[in-house]
Amino acid sequence: MNHKTTFLALDLGTTTLAGYLLDSENRILARKSIQNPQKAQGLDVISRLEAASKGNGRKLQTLLADGIRDLVTALAHDADVRIDSIQAAAAAGNSAISALLCGRDVTPLLLPPHRLPSAEGIQIRPSDLDLGLPAPLFLFPLAGGFVGGDLVAFLYAQAPEQTPAMYLDIGTNGELALFTGEKWLVTSVAAGPAFEAAGITWGMAAANGAIEGAYLADDRLRITTIGKSPPRGICGSGVAEIIAAGLNSGLVEPTGTIRRAEEIETNLAYHIRESLEGRSLSIFRNAETDIYLSQQDIRSFQLAKGAIRAGIECLLAKAALQPAAIRRTYVTGAFGLSIRKEVLKTVAMLPPKMLDNVVFVADGVLEGVRHFLFAPDGHAELHKLAKALVPFPLSGTPAFEKAFLQALDF
Repeated sequence: MNHKTTFLALDLGTTTLAGYLLDSENRILARKSIQNPQKAQGLDVISRLEAASKGNGRKLQTLLADGIRDLVTALAHDADVRIDSIQAAAAAGNSAISALLCGRDVTPLLLPPHRLPSAEGIQIRPSDLDLGLPAPLFLFPLAGGFVGGDLVAFLYAQAPEQTPAMYLDIGTNGELALFTGEKWLVTSVAAGPAFEAAGITWGMAAANGAIEGAYLADDRLRITTIGKSPPRGICGSGVAEIIAAGLNSGLVEPTGTIRRAEEIETNLAYHIRESLEGRSLSIFRNAETDIYLSQQDIRSFQLAKGAIRAGIECLLAKAALQPAAIRRTYVTGAFGLSIRKEVLKTVAMLPPKMLDNVVFVADGVLEGVRHFLFAPDGHAELHKLAKALVPFPLSGTPAFEKAFLQALDF
């Protein structure tokens, strides 16, 4: 076992906990992700905040601490180092996850104006909370409201832009930032877990055997899997790709409704199934497995992509900018690098004028935390960035509700 000094970077997501273990030269020794065990108390942050407000806050804190310990143990094992080699550790998470980890009163997030009393970065010492770490864990500052340290980390890792740019951290809690060329506007939308395939009938993490791509060939829906392994389920990008293929083939209407088999004049009708649970798209079937995307799965995805699209439209309207003015759109989060721009266009997640300039950023939050760990003036830089982000609350506003309803169709 190696005895080198290491550094820990964590991305505390609603659905997934991910981490890097780095050496003193900022090289990645191990990368790992696990499910956030808090999902036992709800798939989204609002469910967990409500559970905490009813007396389950300590349980949620313990679940998250257990998950972090498990992740750190796995990272150390993969890197073949001792956990006590970790010299410094930092993490970023959304506002709800950050508050739950610190055991804070979450009531302010549930009630208007949905803002915690303090948004500063926090040092969690081993004596404060047992995370299985020999060093304190620095938790990134929040931008305000439901815009958390994860978006701060994503923005911190990117090179400064001089012209208007959009930044999207796509996940269960979708977080969006707009740089107008002069100032920052940030917001969050409750996208739900569909982008990460949680709550999807055959949903699974992006691991070997997950269906990640879909395309049409010879009157059939063809699929690709991670690792070219036998299909075991569908990851977030796979859900989007299957829906896009369904739309392109006519299996799915622009409203999101799966058509009846008798309406399809080609062999593609083979993919449409009727059951007691309703209509679905059959994706892969053999003697042991019958993987499908249900009508409800498609509706869940529509709600998620509709929230993101509506958030974009509202930010643009607030800044009095047209989509064509956005020179770059940086996307990180649930889809990673595996989703194609054509798919984003087909499912209408972004305004068409923004599609040509999309840049996918792998592990955007982790890269921001990694950058901080090795930055000489990291604390000052983070503080300055977080203070520059101006929250623009959207939840429940007429403008957002109108944009959301308009964004549901494909």
